[in-house]
Amino acid sequence: MPDERGNANELEPRFYPNLIGRLYLISLEDVMGRNGVNALLNLAGTRHLVNNYPSNNLKREFPFGDLSAISKSTETMYGPRGARGMELRAGRYAFNLGLKEFGPLLGMADLALKLMPMTMKMKIVLNAVAQTFDRFSDQPTRVEERKGQFLYIIEKCPVCWGRKSDKPCCHLAQGILEESLTWVTGGHTFHLEEIECRGTGGNACIFAINKDAID
Repeated sequence: MPDERGNANELEPRFYPNLIGRLYLISLEDVMGRNGVNALLNLAGTRHLVNNYPSNNLKREFPFGDLSAISKSTETMYGPRGARGMELRAGRYAFNLGLKEFGPLLGMADLALKLMPMTMKMKIVLNAVAQTFDRFSDQPTRVEERKGQFLYIIEKCPVCWGRKSDKPCCHLAQGILEESLTWVTGGHTFHLEEIECRGTGGNACIFAINKDAID
Protein backbone atom coordinates (compact mmCIF):
# COMPACT_ATOMS: atom_id res chain seq x y z
CA MET A 1 0.00 0.00 0.00
CA PRO A 2 1.19 3.56 -0.62
CA ASP A 3 2.70 5.23 2.39
CA GLU A 4 0.81 8.38 3.37
CA ARG A 5 4.01 10.17 4.29
CA GLY A 6 6.72 11.85 2.25
CA ASN A 7 8.29 9.10 0.17
CA ALA A 8 8.54 7.89 -3.39
CA ASN A 9 5.11 6.24 -3.25
CA GLU A 10 3.32 9.52 -2.59
CA LEU A 11 2.71 10.44 -6.20
CA GLU A 12 -0.95 11.38 -6.58
CA PRO A 13 -1.07 14.41 -8.89
CA ARG A 14 -0.92 17.76 -7.11
CA PHE A 15 -0.15 21.13 -8.61
CA TYR A 16 0.83 24.71 -7.97
CA PRO A 17 -0.57 27.43 -10.20
CA ASN A 18 1.74 28.29 -13.07
CA LEU A 19 2.44 31.70 -11.57
CA ILE A 20 3.90 30.27 -8.36
CA GLY A 21 6.04 27.86 -10.37
CA ARG A 22 7.23 30.78 -12.47
CA LEU A 23 8.08 32.84 -9.38
CA TYR A 24 10.04 29.91 -7.98
CA LEU A 25 12.19 29.56 -11.10
CA ILE A 26 12.73 33.31 -11.47
CA SER A 27 13.76 33.48 -7.80
CA LEU A 28 16.29 30.68 -8.37
CA GLU A 29 17.58 32.56 -11.40
CA ASP A 30 18.22 35.58 -9.19
CA VAL A 31 20.34 33.35 -6.95
CA MET A 32 22.28 31.27 -9.49
CA GLY A 33 21.80 32.94 -12.89
CA ARG A 34 20.00 31.64 -15.97
CA ASN A 35 22.79 29.21 -16.91
CA GLY A 36 22.82 27.81 -13.40
CA VAL A 37 19.06 27.29 -13.47
CA ASN A 38 19.28 25.58 -16.87
CA ALA A 39 21.94 23.21 -15.53
CA LEU A 40 19.79 22.56 -12.47
CA LEU A 41 16.71 21.82 -14.58
CA ASN A 42 18.65 19.37 -16.72
CA LEU A 43 19.98 17.60 -13.63
CA ALA A 44 16.46 17.42 -12.17
CA GLY A 45 15.05 15.79 -15.29
CA THR A 46 12.84 18.81 -15.94
CA ARG A 47 14.33 19.82 -19.31
CA HIS A 48 10.89 20.88 -20.50
CA LEU A 49 11.30 23.96 -18.29
CA VAL A 50 14.63 25.11 -19.78
CA ASN A 51 13.96 28.56 -21.27
CA ASN A 52 10.30 27.66 -20.97
CA TYR A 53 9.07 28.78 -17.55
CA PRO A 54 5.40 28.29 -16.63
CA SER A 55 2.93 30.89 -17.87
CA ASN A 56 1.93 33.93 -15.86
CA ASN A 57 -1.51 32.60 -14.88
CA LEU A 58 -3.27 30.74 -12.08
CA LYS A 59 -3.95 27.47 -13.90
CA ARG A 60 -2.87 24.57 -11.70
CA GLU A 61 -0.34 23.03 -14.08
CA PHE A 62 3.02 23.12 -12.25
CA PRO A 63 3.44 19.66 -10.67
CA PHE A 64 4.63 19.20 -7.11
CA GLY A 65 6.93 16.51 -8.53
CA ASP A 66 8.79 19.06 -10.65
CA LEU A 67 9.38 21.39 -7.71
CA SER A 68 10.55 18.51 -5.52
CA ALA A 69 12.95 17.24 -8.20
CA ILE A 70 14.42 20.71 -8.67
CA SER A 71 14.84 21.21 -4.93
CA LYS A 72 16.50 17.82 -4.53
CA SER A 73 18.87 18.57 -7.43
CA THR A 74 19.82 21.87 -5.80
CA GLU A 75 21.09 19.84 -2.86
CA THR A 76 22.96 17.52 -5.24
CA MET A 77 24.66 20.46 -6.96
CA TYR A 78 25.49 22.61 -3.97
CA GLY A 79 25.41 20.29 -0.97
CA PRO A 80 22.90 20.46 1.91
CA ARG A 81 24.27 23.70 3.39
CA GLY A 82 24.61 25.50 0.06
CA ALA A 83 21.16 24.38 -1.06
CA ARG A 84 19.63 25.56 2.21
CA GLY A 85 21.07 29.05 1.78
CA MET A 86 19.99 29.25 -1.85
CA GLU A 87 16.45 28.08 -1.20
CA LEU A 88 15.99 30.37 1.79
CA ARG A 89 17.07 33.29 -0.36
CA ALA A 90 14.89 32.13 -3.26
CA GLY A 91 11.88 31.90 -0.96
CA ARG A 92 12.43 35.44 0.30
CA TYR A 93 12.84 36.72 -3.24
CA ALA A 94 9.75 34.86 -4.48
CA PHE A 95 7.65 36.48 -1.76
CA ASN A 96 8.80 39.98 -2.68
CA LEU A 97 8.65 39.28 -6.41
CA GLY A 98 5.00 38.37 -6.47
CA LEU A 99 3.58 36.19 -3.72
CA LYS A 100 2.66 39.20 -1.62
CA GLU A 101 0.44 40.38 -4.49
CA PHE A 102 -1.95 37.43 -4.08
CA GLY A 103 -5.45 38.23 -2.86
CA PRO A 104 -5.18 37.25 0.82
CA LEU A 105 -2.03 39.37 1.19
CA LEU A 106 -3.17 42.49 -0.65
CA GLY A 107 -3.72 45.60 1.45
CA MET A 108 -1.71 44.31 4.38
CA ALA A 109 0.60 47.31 4.46
CA ASP A 110 -2.18 49.77 5.28
CA LEU A 111 -2.24 52.07 8.29
CA ALA A 112 -4.60 49.91 10.36
CA LEU A 113 -2.19 46.99 10.18
CA LYS A 114 0.78 49.18 11.07
CA LEU A 115 -0.94 50.21 14.31
CA MET A 116 -1.61 46.62 15.44
CA PRO A 117 0.51 44.81 18.05
CA MET A 118 3.32 42.80 16.49
CA THR A 119 1.89 39.41 17.46
CA MET A 120 -1.37 40.28 15.75
CA LYS A 121 0.52 41.28 12.59
CA MET A 122 2.32 37.96 12.65
CA LYS A 123 -0.92 36.02 13.03
CA ILE A 124 -2.58 37.89 10.19
CA VAL A 125 0.27 37.48 7.71
CA LEU A 126 0.85 33.80 8.52
CA ASN A 127 -2.84 33.09 7.98
CA ALA A 128 -2.82 35.11 4.77
CA VAL A 129 0.16 33.16 3.40
CA ALA A 130 -1.54 29.90 4.38
CA GLN A 131 -4.77 31.01 2.69
CA THR A 132 -2.86 31.93 -0.46
CA PHE A 133 -1.49 28.42 -0.88
CA ASP A 134 -4.67 26.75 0.37
CA ARG A 135 -6.82 28.69 -2.11
CA PHE A 136 -4.63 28.84 -5.20
CA SER A 137 -2.82 25.48 -5.06
CA ASP A 138 -3.19 21.84 -4.04
CA GLN A 139 -1.19 22.51 -0.87
CA PRO A 140 -3.45 22.29 2.22
CA THR A 141 -2.03 24.74 4.73
CA ARG A 142 -3.17 26.09 8.08
CA VAL A 143 -1.91 27.98 11.13
CA GLU A 144 -2.27 27.01 14.77
CA GLU A 145 -1.32 29.00 17.84
CA ARG A 146 0.14 27.91 21.15
CA LYS A 147 1.81 29.67 24.02
CA GLY A 148 4.77 31.64 22.72
CA GLN A 149 4.59 30.22 19.19
CA PHE A 150 2.69 29.92 15.96
CA LEU A 151 2.68 26.65 14.04
CA TYR A 152 2.54 26.88 10.25
CA ILE A 153 1.39 23.47 9.00
CA ILE A 154 1.70 22.20 5.41
CA GLU A 155 -0.16 18.92 5.07
CA LYS A 156 1.06 18.15 1.52
CA CYS A 157 4.34 19.90 0.78
CA PRO A 158 5.76 20.15 -2.77
CA VAL A 159 9.34 20.74 -1.61
CA CYS A 160 9.69 17.27 -0.07
CA TRP A 161 7.07 15.61 -2.30
CA GLY A 162 8.20 12.03 -2.98
CA ARG A 163 11.53 12.62 -1.24
CA LYS A 164 13.27 11.01 1.68
CA SER A 165 15.61 13.18 3.70
CA ASP A 166 17.73 12.79 6.82
CA LYS A 167 16.79 16.30 7.97
CA PRO A 168 13.89 18.69 7.36
CA CYS A 169 14.45 20.09 3.87
CA CYS A 170 11.64 22.55 3.13
CA HIS A 171 13.89 25.63 3.07
CA LEU A 172 11.97 27.35 0.27
CA ALA A 173 8.84 27.45 2.42
CA GLN A 174 10.90 28.74 5.35
CA GLY A 175 12.31 31.56 3.24
CA ILE A 176 8.80 32.62 2.21
CA LEU A 177 7.66 32.65 5.84
CA GLU A 178 10.72 34.54 7.05
CA GLU A 179 10.27 37.26 4.46
CA SER A 180 6.55 37.60 5.06
CA LEU A 181 7.17 38.17 8.77
CA THR A 182 9.97 40.67 8.13
CA TRP A 183 7.74 42.52 5.68
CA VAL A 184 4.68 42.76 7.91
CA THR A 185 6.59 43.73 11.07
CA GLY A 186 8.73 46.42 9.46
CA GLY A 187 12.04 44.58 9.47
CA HIS A 188 11.98 42.30 12.51
CA THR A 189 13.23 38.72 12.38
CA PHE A 190 12.03 35.71 14.35
CA HIS A 191 13.31 32.28 15.29
CA LEU A 192 11.67 29.92 12.83
CA GLU A 193 12.37 26.18 12.67
CA GLU A 194 10.92 23.26 10.74
CA ILE A 195 10.19 20.83 13.56
CA GLU A 196 8.52 18.13 11.49
CA CYS A 197 8.92 17.18 7.82
CA ARG A 198 7.14 14.67 5.64
CA GLY A 199 10.45 13.97 3.93
CA THR A 200 11.80 12.55 7.21
CA GLY A 201 8.65 10.53 7.85
CA GLY A 202 6.47 13.11 9.59
CA ASN A 203 2.75 13.47 9.03
CA ALA A 204 3.10 17.10 7.92
CA CYS A 205 5.69 19.81 7.42
CA ILE A 206 5.44 22.00 10.51
CA PHE A 207 7.26 25.26 11.18
CA ALA A 208 7.41 26.66 14.72
CA ILE A 209 7.69 30.45 14.85
CA ASN A 210 8.49 32.20 18.12
CA LYS A 211 6.30 35.22 18.84
CA ASP A 212 9.16 37.29 20.25
CA ALA A 213 11.49 38.94 17.76
CA ILE A 214 15.19 38.14 17.99
CA ASP A 215 16.31 41.65 16.98
